[in-house]
Amino acid sequence: MDIPSIETFLMVAKTRSFSLAAEALYLTQPAISKRISALENELKYPLFDRIKKNIVLTEAGKIFLPRAEKIIAELKDSKNALAEMENVVSGEFLMITSHHIGLHYLPPVLKQYVNQYPQVDLHLNFMESEAACQAVEKAEIELAVITLPNHPAPSLERVKIWSDPLSITVNKHHAILNSKTDPANTLRIDQQTLKKLCNFPLILPDKGTFTRELIDRNLANLNLDVQEKLSNNYLETIKMMVSVGLGWSVLPDTLIDQSLIQLQVKGFNAQRQLGIVTHKDRSLSQAALKMKQLIINARA
Repeated sequence: MDIPSIETFLMVAKTRSFSLAAEALYLTQPAISKRISALENELKYPLFDRIKKNIVLTEAGKIFLPRAEKIIAELKDSKNALAEMENVVSGEFLMITSHHIGLHYLPPVLKQYVNQYPQVDLHLNFMESEAACQAVEKAEIELAVITLPNHPAPSLERVKIWSDPLSITVNKHHAILNSKTDPANTLRIDQQTLKKLCNFPLILPDKGTFTRELIDRNLANLNLDVQEKLSNNYLETIKMMVSVGLGWSVLPDTLIDQSLIQLQVKGFNAQRQLGIVTHKDRSLSQAALKMKQLIINARA
């Protein structure tokens, strides 16, 4: 039973005429007759008696009429509800992000979101970028804001929002500095000094992470022989270990403060891409769509 046939039945019942129904629906009279015949065949009852030039509802037609009106009314209500859905943002929404992005990039967006959409029950979970990609791929979550993978699964869609440059860093009392200080906490070093730095312990994110993959590639481009001492997936923890002198590292520029010195090295241009990951085949809820748009706006 299709909607056009029901709408045709209602128009014929209203006008008591196949020809007038055809005019009202911008159809030919044979098309009207075909729709009514198909509906009668499906219901297994005649809906109209054709008496000379008069069209009269049969007993079955009279029984079906209020039900047909209800079907069309429900359809209209459904269309209206869906049209209004865009203006009603509510319900539970789970979003995944990494600790670094959640602490250093998302706070203004989250503040704006909870102010604009107070009816949304927002849950913000922290997860490693690699695990977040898998969760999106399995449709366990709608949206993740993470370090973007260089080689994502075919089902994932990436939207770059922020560039996150990385720099080689040491604490301000590191032996390689020879007691030199810089007001801006930056120091340009040559290849010879860089090779000396490689004799000291290096602290990096765990292997297998997108960030570690990027760092390894950039260090390899400089032909450096480094000695890794420790690994940790929390960049803030690595920053703390560097600041107390446990080793040197490669950290996002957003983490470099007065406790660290940023070493500028020719040929070292590591830069992460941070952004949104969603599933290409998944329809996002209104809560997720609004969050996605606010994050995209933050890029401007």
